[in-house]
Amino acid sequence: MMEINVADHVGPAFDAVFQDIIHHRHTHYWMKGGRGSTKSSFVSVVLPILLLQNPKCHAVVLRKVGNTIKTSVYPQVLWGIDAMGLNGLFSAKISPPEITLKHTGQKIYFMGDDDPMKLKSIKPQFGYIGVVWFEEFDQFAGMEEIRNLNQSLLRGGDKYWEFCSFNPPKSRNNWVNEEQLYDDADRLVHHSTYLQVPKEWLGSQFLLEADKLKGKNLKSYEHEYLGKVTGTGGTVFENVEDMRMSNEMIAQFDRLHCGLDFGFAVDPLAFVQMHYDAKKEELYIFDEVYQQKLTNRAVAQILRAKHLTAPIIADSAEPKSIAEIRDMGFNIIGCRKGPDSVAYGIKWLQERRKIYIDKRRCPNTYREFTCYEYERNRQGQFISAYPDADNHAIDATRYACQNEMARARVKILRR
Repeated sequence: MMEINVADHVGPAFDAVFQDIIHHRHTHYWMKGGRGSTKSSFVSVVLPILLLQNPKCHAVVLRKVGNTIKTSVYPQVLWGIDAMGLNGLFSAKISPPEITLKHTGQKIYFMGDDDPMKLKSIKPQFGYIGVVWFEEFDQFAGMEEIRNLNQSLLRGGDKYWEFCSFNPPKSRNNWVNEEQLYDDADRLVHHSTYLQVPKEWLGSQFLLEADKLKGKNLKSYEHEYLGKVTGTGGTVFENVEDMRMSNEMIAQFDRLHCGLDFGFAVDPLAFVQMHYDAKKEELYIFDEVYQQKLTNRAVAQILRAKHLTAPIIADSAEPKSIAEIRDMGFNIIGCRKGPDSVAYGIKWLQERRKIYIDKRRCPNTYREFTCYEYERNRQGQFISAYPDADNHAIDATRYACQNEMARARVKILRR
């Protein structure tokens, strides 16, 4: 094997685990940590090295949802290859995402678990799948799902490496947090944080954002940046608080947002109105409409009485309803959606310092936010997924705040 200097690309927190991997002392490596811990960067550096060391091995990189691959793990592995100065040894194609070690023909496949038939059909022309990487491991449904995937992938060879990288979920009862409590002689669990990473790798802005959150919300800082388990159960929103809001207080709100989630027979239509204090990162929800079997004309009559000044951002899945309500004189547009818009929107709401809801004015919105829990797998354990049920006011809130979320994303991209 060619000489490769990995010291400049592996943080000091990973020195011991790197040696463990190279000497194959374990099969399963659980790489957990907070933001900026470089755990994914570490795996993307190790993966091509293992292929170079083991010419019969191929690799599979997995995400729970396949349409996130081209913007996440695929460029991450390309970064790892480039960082190690190995570009000349590998070729890459984007459709389908695949990387090939040119002189041997070894493959790095990229797959989503939402397409199980493709996973089952993977059959290298020679050798076997010897390296598997589950990125965002907590997004999978539990150990039963992981075992089923391993049974399809890890066979036909004499040694394997499996990497599972994730930020520990907030809930203590999440299946990942429960599973790592069990001793497994063939599993090494490694925890890293940004505090163990050279500062120049992260940049000053990253460190400023971490310190800012630490001063504003210590529990959120500990979860997001230190990778600590800070929740006791499956509650999604732990930053919600009831607040009685007077007419005088509401009259002072000057940064208003309105969101609308359509419904009719079974699901209710949900409209919410709120104020956002960007400086304090506090959301104040003070008005709702929550009712079944409302026609668009009836909705318009109810909203007209509110004398709204902010535009309404509605579920873009109902363009006909949006057009009808707009024709009745309302400033209404459809929301923007993407493959990660639900998860990103919920994460953004979770990260607000406080979500204040007047439960006398907005009883249904308060109930949804305080009762909303992560999904459970068949064993009753919480998983890092959000149920699409009893979340109509939550969806309306996400739509209403889409421009605030877009500003936050621009700040991240400018770092």
